[in-house]
Amino acid sequence: MKNLTKLSTVAAAVLTLLTTPVQAQEEDGISIGGAVRVNYGMKLYSDASKDKGGDLTFDMAAIKFNGKHGDWGLASEYRFTSSTDYIKYGYGYYDVSPEWQLQFGINKVPFGNREFISNSWWFGIPYYLGFEDDHDVGLKATFDNGQWHTDLGFYKNPEYGASENKRYATDLYTGTINGTEYANEETNQLNLRQTYTLAHDGGSTTIGGSVQWGQIYNSKTEKNGDRYAIAAHLDSSFNGWNIQLQAMQYEYDAENQAGVDGNKIGVSVVSWQYEIASKGQAYNFNIAKTFPTSWGSVKVYNDFGIMTPDTDDDSFDNSYQNVTGAAIAAGPLYIMADFVMGRNMTFSTEMDDHVGLEEAGDGWDQRININFGYYF
Repeated sequence: MKNLTKLSTVAAAVLTLLTTPVQAQEEDGISIGGAVRVNYGMKLYSDASKDKGGDLTFDMAAIKFNGKHGDWGLASEYRFTSSTDYIKYGYGYYDVSPEWQLQFGINKVPFGNREFISNSWWFGIPYYLGFEDDHDVGLKATFDNGQWHTDLGFYKNPEYGASENKRYATDLYTGTINGTEYANEETNQLNLRQTYTLAHDGGSTTIGGSVQWGQIYNSKTEKNGDRYAIAAHLDSSFNGWNIQLQAMQYEYDAENQAGVDGNKIGVSVVSWQYEIASKGQAYNFNIAKTFPTSWGSVKVYNDFGIMTPDTDDDSFDNSYQNVTGAAIAAGPLYIMADFVMGRNMTFSTEMDDHVGLEEAGDGWDQRININFGYYF
């Protein structure tokens, strides 16, 4: 009943926003926007899902605020689902100069490709490891002169506590997963990302590298472990074509209590928790083509990712994910239709709710996902 009451309140707020004229953001002022999305999904590995012809569910409603007064500004987004609500980002910023900006609050962690290392609604494998579109609490300085782009960041901790699983992006988790009690949390994180963009006929190419280092506090042992990640990335566009490449390595070296296997670690995202290999590599190759139309655009894409565990447990197996899809943009509507194939990969397989651990399933599983969004 509480969820129904919450959902009714959210729906009323969204309806009010949809029917209220919103002024375009000016140099000084505030704008309000957001989105409402529903999702259709069918698991081809589930007889029940196929017998029903899939399920159509409420995905989320989002409220966004963007404002600026002189050189000061703010940006935030809060999301509501049928079962919970959470903040995606919320920070203030100061334009030190036309090239330098400071951000403080829950802002996007600068690691990997500057936007996403995926085209689909499903994200890429780095998202499920904690390295794509992550937002944490900290201070970030950004420099951009049109070619060189530098991000320097310090993040004290994630946007929610480690025992909370209601979060937009993946972070370390404190709690029990598959009988193992994890007590780890992220703290004191440093980030550096450097990219260079070269303009050329028909598009541009951005190349760069990222480094991340931080501590892992264990509340049982009361000791700090550490973690790191490094990545090289490329994003190139030419006459409507786009290629994204990324190679990364990461390690979570936690000071666990006795009896906890250090070859794996617990994480949480979108009201769920699962285990990943504590050390490994992830590789992504994405290709897309955008076709402009009289009413908007259509982008077709294929996103492929592989994660290779690099632990002392030889039974751990690679994880794979391939998403073939299309994104249709028409005014305020944005639709993403994806055919998802996964092997030994959380969320996209029937029996393997993890990344990089020993495979329980047998080969590739498939599912269909279509997300319908109205953005305002």
